[in-house]
Amino acid sequence: MLQLRRVAQQNIPKVGRRLRQGALQTASWQSYRGLATASEPYDVVVIGGGPGGYVAAIKAAQLGLKTACIEKRGSLGGTCLNVGCIPSKAMLNNSHLYHQAKHDFERRGIDVSGVSLNLPKMLEAKNTAVTGLTKGIEHLFKANKVDYIKGAASFTSSTSLSVSLLSGGEQQVEAKNIIIATGSEVTPFPGGSIEIDEKQIVSSTGALELEKVPGKMVVIGGGIIGLEMGSVWSRLGAEVTVVEFLNGIGGVGIDEEVAKQFQRLLTKQGLKFKLNTKVLSADKKDGKVYLTAESAKDGKQETLEADVVLVAVGRRPYTDGLNLEAAGVEVDSRGRVVIDDQFTTSVKHIRCIGDVTFGPMLAHKAEEEGIAAVEHIKSGHGHVNYNAIPSVVYTHPEVAWVGRTEQDLKADGVKYNIGKFSFTANSRAKTNLDTDGFVKIITEKETDKILGVHIIGPNAGEMIAEGVLAVEYGASAEDVARTCHAHPTLSEAFKEAAMAAYGKPIHM
Repeated sequence: MLQLRRVAQQNIPKVGRRLRQGALQTASWQSYRGLATASEPYDVVVIGGGPGGYVAAIKAAQLGLKTACIEKRGSLGGTCLNVGCIPSKAMLNNSHLYHQAKHDFERRGIDVSGVSLNLPKMLEAKNTAVTGLTKGIEHLFKANKVDYIKGAASFTSSTSLSVSLLSGGEQQVEAKNIIIATGSEVTPFPGGSIEIDEKQIVSSTGALELEKVPGKMVVIGGGIIGLEMGSVWSRLGAEVTVVEFLNGIGGVGIDEEVAKQFQRLLTKQGLKFKLNTKVLSADKKDGKVYLTAESAKDGKQETLEADVVLVAVGRRPYTDGLNLEAAGVEVDSRGRVVIDDQFTTSVKHIRCIGDVTFGPMLAHKAEEEGIAAVEHIKSGHGHVNYNAIPSVVYTHPEVAWVGRTEQDLKADGVKYNIGKFSFTANSRAKTNLDTDGFVKIITEKETDKILGVHIIGPNAGEMIAEGVLAVEYGASAEDVARTCHAHPTLSEAFKEAAMAAYGKPIHM
C-alpha cells in the first residue's frame, strides 16, 4: 500500500493534465494526496527545502519518522544553493583563477598570453554546479524515503497545511509535527528610496547574473555578501566602491583588528571604501545610476556614479503566504518566528529553525538546528552550541572566525591573552607566495581556555574548523599547541598562534 501511494504522488502532474483534459471525470486531486491522509498524518512535515529544511527532513526520516518536505521553488537547497552560497563560491573561485592568470602567474614562473574572460562560460559553470547539487538532494530524499512536495504551503490549522502545487491544484497535508524552515529574503533598501530591478540596481541574486562586467560598481553594504560580490566583479575588471554606514567592514561578529587588516588588503587589490557613509537615494539617467551619499560624521553629501549598484544591506525572515495566524504561531517585531530553546514556537508541535528565526543567518547554523529540532521531536533532547558557529568570508584572503572577539571581551571586562602568528613566518604560505594575514587566538587569562579564534589568510575557511572544535570541547591553547600538526602546512600557523597564547612560538 505504501508503495502504491508513493507512485500515485509521483504521478500527480500527469493526473493533473488528464483531469484538465476531461479524461478522468470522476477522479479528484483528493484521491492523489500522497502518503498521508487525515487519518494517517505525517510524523514530521518540513516547510522549506533549504539547508536547514532538507537536512531536518533527511534526519527525521533516518530516525524512522514518516516525513515530507514542502518546497515552492521547484528545486531544493534554498537560497544558499540556488542563488546564494554555492553560486557565489563558484564565481569567487573562478574569478580568482582568472585574476591570478592575469596578474599573478608571471611571478610564479608561469608565462601565459591571450588570457581573456568568457563571462557566459563562467556563468554556465556556476549554473552547472547548482543544478548538480540540487539534483543530488533530490536523490538523498529518495534514498531516505522523504516525500518531496513541490508547492507553496499555507497553514489552515495548527496541524493542517494546504499546498498550492507547482503542477496545479491543491494538496492537503496533515502532520503531527511541523518544522518551519522558510529562510530569508533580501532586505529592501530602507525607506524604499532605491528600487531593485536586478539589472542596474541588483540584489545578491542579480549580482550573480550580470551579463557583462560593469565599468563601475557601487556596493551598498560592507558585510559578507557585499564584500564577496564586490570582490568577484573587481577581479573581473570592474571599478568597485563599497559604501558602508558603520566605521568598519565585515559585518557583525568580526574582530576589529582583523577587519582593519581586511580592509587594507582589499584596498591593495583595488576596492575603494567609503565608511561612515549613508546612501540616501538613487537616480537612473542615461544608462547610469547616480547615488546621493551623506557622511555620517559631518552630513556632507556627494554623488557617486555607477553602471551597476549592488544593494547588500542584509536579509530578513521570510514568512509570506504561510498564514501563521491560522496556526497560532507568534512572530516578533522584526518578523522572526518566536521560539524557545527547543526550537518550539508558541504552538507546542510546531518548531522553527534557520534564518526565519533568531541568530546568525548562516546555512550551517540552520543545518545544526534542523538536526537538533528533529532530535527533540524524537527523543526530547537536542543541542546547538551557538558559541561554536563559525563565520567565513570567501574573498582572497579568506576571513574566518568563531567565538568571542577582543572588543567583546574588553566590553565585558574579561581578562584575556592573545596569541598571534603571521603567515609571513609560515613555510607553506611563503612557498605558495601567499603570506597575507595571520591567526589570532584569544584565551581566558586565568585558565588558558580558548574563547575565540580569528583568521585572515589563505585557506582560513577550512582552518577555522580546528578552532570550532577547540571551542566546542573547551580546549586550552596548550592543548592545541601540544597537538602535532603536519609540516609544511598552513595549519602550523594555528599551532604557533596557540603556542604564542600561553608562551612563545618557535618560528617567530
